[in-house]
Amino acid sequence: MHIMHIFVAILGILLIYIPLQDGFETIILPRRVARRFRLARLFYILTWALWSLPARKMRAGNRREYYLALFGPLSLVLLLILWAALLILGYACLQWGLYSQLNTTGSASDFGTYLYLSGTTFITLGLGDILPISGLARALVVIEAGTGFAFLALVIGYLPVIYQAFSRREASITLLDARAGSPPSAGELLRRHTHAGNTSKIIEYMHEWEHWCSEILESHISYNVLIFYRSQHPDQSWLGAITTVLDTCALILAGIEGVPIKPIKFTFAIARHAAVDLALILDTPPVKDGNRLPHEDFVRLRAQLAEVGLMLKDGEATEKRLAQLRGMYEPFVEGLARRLLLNLPRWMKQPDQVDDWQTSAWDHFLESSPRTLDRAIVGD
Repeated sequence: MHIMHIFVAILGILLIYIPLQDGFETIILPRRVARRFRLARLFYILTWALWSLPARKMRAGNRREYYLALFGPLSLVLLLILWAALLILGYACLQWGLYSQLNTTGSASDFGTYLYLSGTTFITLGLGDILPISGLARALVVIEAGTGFAFLALVIGYLPVIYQAFSRREASITLLDARAGSPPSAGELLRRHTHAGNTSKIIEYMHEWEHWCSEILESHISYNVLIFYRSQHPDQSWLGAITTVLDTCALILAGIEGVPIKPIKFTFAIARHAAVDLALILDTPPVKDGNRLPHEDFVRLRAQLAEVGLMLKDGEATEKRLAQLRGMYEPFVEGLARRLLLNLPRWMKQPDQVDDWQTSAWDHFLESSPRTLDRAIVGD
């Protein structure tokens, strides 16, 4: 056997093994793979770097958000095409390297013929104009046809799982619109869930978000492409929701009188776990830059919470404790925000901020705008 044919045959085996292993780890294996060299990982690093490059020069707004929203679904399709192309090329290299005998009117040694046979076999087209003659060639054709059939079956089963996980994620994020503002903020979430000093609703609601964070951690580790799927509205995102949950927990843990701390610790732990692990998956180092809550904003936040009966403990110790808690997660969410071109939420609602549910393109046709409804609907 010629040395070139041996090299091509070995290359064909590698081209078959790599996408099969990568597809198994990406679609079937329900856990994070610690190995740094992965085809899917390299694919997303390179494609996101190229795709996000023009967006970094765009002005923030709906146009940029729409452009970035295309990446998640499109990258999934391109990844599946990449796997299929590598498998087709790999089987063609293996057939050519092993001198497989073919029944064809053209030159059997032409690599294009083997590539054509591999392509029609993989997608189970089976035109029959090129037929394998030797036993080895026939065996490879049967194996490739089985691989192609299994690949298509996995793809058909993979896509619904992705979109079901995305739908579950977005359902809870959408609820934040009325419950925490648009974009959401920890201060507004606490204000809207406090009624006459009663904080029981806060504990109940944060317990629900504890489950949501655990689902995000599981689904986004198992299916990394979900990280790049963006929400329906520019001021909503899975990262913004996690950050709002962490901010809310940090405020309570720092010292809000009358709110039990122990249940909140569990929510804070799983939310931070999700933020850190997802940053690790994207190989995104923490970023320590800027201050999301300067002292002046902290004073205003304290005053806003006091209006609904939520009293932050007095003294610099509370602000220092809050800064320590923020340091446990803010560098990670800040790194993710820069990597994914997402905005982190503020700590409190801005004076001119209007919730998404209160706006419409046809507001000028209405006799009364939703903005004029009783503010008690959202707990203002």
